[in-house]
Amino acid sequence: MGFSEVNFKEGTQFLVTGGAGFIGSNLCEAILDKGCKVRCLDNLSTGKKANVDMFADNPNYEFIEGDIRDFDTCMKACDGAEFVLNQAAWGSVPRSIEMPLYYEQVNIMGTLNMMEAARHTGVSKFVYASSSSVYGDEPNLPKKEGREGNLLSPYALTKRVDEEYGKLYKKLYNLDTYGMRYFNVFGRRQDPDGAYAAVIPKFLKQLLNGEVPTINGDGKQSRDFTYIDNVIEANLKACKASSEAAGQAFNIAYGGREFLIDIYYALTEALGVDIEPNFGPDRAGDIKHSNADISKAKELLGYDPSFSFEDGIKLAIEWYKENL
Repeated sequence: MGFSEVNFKEGTQFLVTGGAGFIGSNLCEAILDKGCKVRCLDNLSTGKKANVDMFADNPNYEFIEGDIRDFDTCMKACDGAEFVLNQAAWGSVPRSIEMPLYYEQVNIMGTLNMMEAARHTGVSKFVYASSSSVYGDEPNLPKKEGREGNLLSPYALTKRVDEEYGKLYKKLYNLDTYGMRYFNVFGRRQDPDGAYAAVIPKFLKQLLNGEVPTINGDGKQSRDFTYIDNVIEANLKACKASSEAAGQAFNIAYGGREFLIDIYYALTEALGVDIEPNFGPDRAGDIKHSNADISKAKELLGYDPSFSFEDGIKLAIEWYKENL
């Protein structure tokens, strides 16, 4: 099930940018397990070498420390690659509000460099990370491609621009691009530390350490939390998708809806702790409710996510218990 049935010719060359990050390192691992070659490009600004050190002795693995803002680096990294999985970006809505210029350079210019390098080097498929944040203030649920609202953050804007470039590169240059609109991905190797850490690993680490987590807002915001293995499946299936599906963006989620306060208490119960949370102010630029219609990805990519939130959270808890 999931990504296990997606196979490629042995020795097929992949490039994963942001490969030392949470999603990127999981993609590297899945691709290597299929007997394919992986070139990992990362400048280690948010990714961690520790996430990919385990691959260092694999003859099919190559690491390039470099920056997607440098076009020559992008050209070198794309050379000989059949598939590019472009995960390199800076995440976090609130951080983007503090650092809009940096987000422009990394998330827009960097992605454009990668598309241009992929075009010049004859890459077959260019699959890139987008985000559910592109829906902005559009109030209807579930979120459906083609029905977007006003953007609420520089981060969301960078992802919307990436999608427009993806559309153009298909139309003008016939580069097959596929945008992955991720919805709140979680799972093994997601960083629990820092002011901008994602909520599930952050809560898990704090609860395991006996600390009191803070929930932003009233906890009644809802999210379509998506386990990492579903995201791996979507990326690999995009590499197999028809050219007719290229130039578009797709919701990548499970299609569920979880309220933050319910998740918090589910984590305390699973860990056997009794800690009441603090409540803080709402985060600027956050969408209140998020839930995905995944029918387009199912139809055009063959995406069929295997891991529900319940399945994924059990695996995530096990991983953090062993690794924190």
